[in-house]
Amino acid sequence: MTDTASTPPATTPAAQQLNPDTLRIAFACADTDEARAARTRLVHRYGNAQADEADVIVALGGDGFLLETLHRALSRDRQQPTPVYGMNRGSVGFLLNIYREEDLAERIVAAQQVRLHPLRMLATRVNGERVEALGINEVSLLRETRQAAKLRITIDGVVRLPELICDGALVATPAGSTAYNLSAHGPIVPLNAGVLALTPISTFRPRRWRGALLPHTAKITFDILEEAKRPVSAVADFTEVREVLRVEVQECRDVALTLLFDPELNFEERILKEQFAP
Repeated sequence: MTDTASTPPATTPAAQQLNPDTLRIAFACADTDEARAARTRLVHRYGNAQADEADVIVALGGDGFLLETLHRALSRDRQQPTPVYGMNRGSVGFLLNIYREEDLAERIVAAQQVRLHPLRMLATRVNGERVEALGINEVSLLRETRQAAKLRITIDGVVRLPELICDGALVATPAGSTAYNLSAHGPIVPLNAGVLALTPISTFRPRRWRGALLPHTAKITFDILEEAKRPVSAVADFTEVREVLRVEVQECRDVALTLLFDPELNFEERILKEQFAP
């Protein structure tokens, strides 16, 4: 994959000047009582368009359900996925707006757009099978058994870490840097930084290595060492590939997803606040 763009994803005002009176909204909800009840009320109030005909999809749930909604939007139209506006009816809600039923159409029209590029994972299994998948948050490698994984890490064709003994490692997008990456003590990455986070999980050797920040154009290759003794799986969001031999990860610049945020607490502000959270 060749990256011809040098500009990282950015937060911009809404590109489409939509009319709140004619806005076509499709509502999607998580499988919880709270989310289903919210969807019923909102559909009664605003109607419900078909997802493939909607101007925007409103996702009701937590961050995990928002991720599912983004993947569904990709599966319907990879070139121009429908923008997604999330409202929190779940537990975390870092990527979601505050739930409020009033003036929803007006909020959506006034929302700021965040364009996200997912990661493309190309995993080669021990049996030679090759599996490709997209990760909006991260691509992670995880040991499958009690044995620690042994990984070799190559960046843009240069071996940077000949052997990493660990429970695993991950590559996170800026949007995913506050998810699994943060739990693994990786850095929070501002949206416009133009970098990806490479973070080890429970490192054994080299003990002092804590990961790296890489240009968003970087191609990261993981080779699994002693794959028969120390099997490793690779996961791109919801897609898991077991018994991998090599995993290549690179930002997918030809795919862009659009998230919508209320201007008073946009995505960049959320990331900034998270870095100063107690």
